[in-house]
Amino acid sequence: MEKKSSCWSRLTPRPEIRISGGGRCNFTHLRAHSHNYLSQNPRFCISALKRYTPRDFVGLVERHKIPYHEKTEGQLFCDKSAMDIIDMLLNELRDNGGELWLQTAITAITKNDAGFDITTTNETVKAKKVVIATGGLSIPKLGSPFAYETAKQFGHVITPMRAGLVPLTLSPDKLQALDLAGVSMQARVKVGKTKFEDGFLFTHRGLSGPAILQISNYWQMGQTLEVDLRPDMDLMEWFRAKRKTRQSLHTALFEILPRRLAEKIMAAQGLSAETNETKIADMSDVKIKGILSHIQPWSLIPDGTEGYRTAEVTLGGIDTKDISSQTFESQLCEGLYFVGEALDVTGWLGGYNFQWAWSSGWAAGQAI
Repeated sequence: MEKKSSCWSRLTPRPEIRISGGGRCNFTHLRAHSHNYLSQNPRFCISALKRYTPRDFVGLVERHKIPYHEKTEGQLFCDKSAMDIIDMLLNELRDNGGELWLQTAITAITKNDAGFDITTTNETVKAKKVVIATGGLSIPKLGSPFAYETAKQFGHVITPMRAGLVPLTLSPDKLQALDLAGVSMQARVKVGKTKFEDGFLFTHRGLSGPAILQISNYWQMGQTLEVDLRPDMDLMEWFRAKRKTRQSLHTALFEILPRRLAEKIMAAQGLSAETNETKIADMSDVKIKGILSHIQPWSLIPDGTEGYRTAEVTLGGIDTKDISSQTFESQLCEGLYFVGEALDVTGWLGGYNFQWAWSSGWAAGQAI
């Protein structure tokens, strides 16, 4: 059967919306700016972000009377459920005459003088224009290589891809030595000149938490990661002040660090929190610096990442050099558009990637 349509779309409600933000969908970040995105062409995202802003999407949310709140630093979440955002998008689709086709695989897309023939598992659809918004490779059950395969079919280059916003792993011997799974705190993490301060968590595989997810976009295999476990304090000065007291080392460490972590740091220096009565007043600067090397900063080389299995985004993607930053139309194939995560544009953690989806999608929609 052949079905003719001047504007056909296959939309599947992206599962990422449903599971994001602990089920409440961190649907945008009020301060989204081009410097919050990584790309081989850092200027590519400027136009779309300026033309469809976080405030524009918030206006849509408010028109649908969805209750929301600002959690921290401009991050907006639904009060109730991420399903509110999905329902909003489905209502917008219906109100604008769109159709939702589920369980419909596309087996081929071919270009012709009139537009495109799209072969699906059910029928063939003719369309003048095609927009591909199928996301990246993150979380294998949700991710799809469809956008990349189609882009390559029409001559586009795919930049190197890897998992982003992803926990980092440690070698088995390092994990065994640490044995700190579940311990969390605020920390500042740094790679080169890039740093983030946020929640930090030891896991059974290595390191996680918002600070680690953020820095994972910048960390490369073999690089040293610096972790400041008390970014709010100058610990050398704090220890020197403690010399005026007769406080023991382990009691002092328990004041500033989770107990399990403090005990591990002492063990690394050959000390036992249970039996050691070392007084800070008796410690030299050299001994104090030995303790601090595990706290401020603690330098280590992660073993790798957890990969796409737990990654929230895909770094890299369709090279933007052959995509219009105004319309998102392919410059190699008239009528073909790519938006969202499939492109070589990746945002920080905290609603930035959703805003990129809204902004790029809106820009393509306006062009069509």
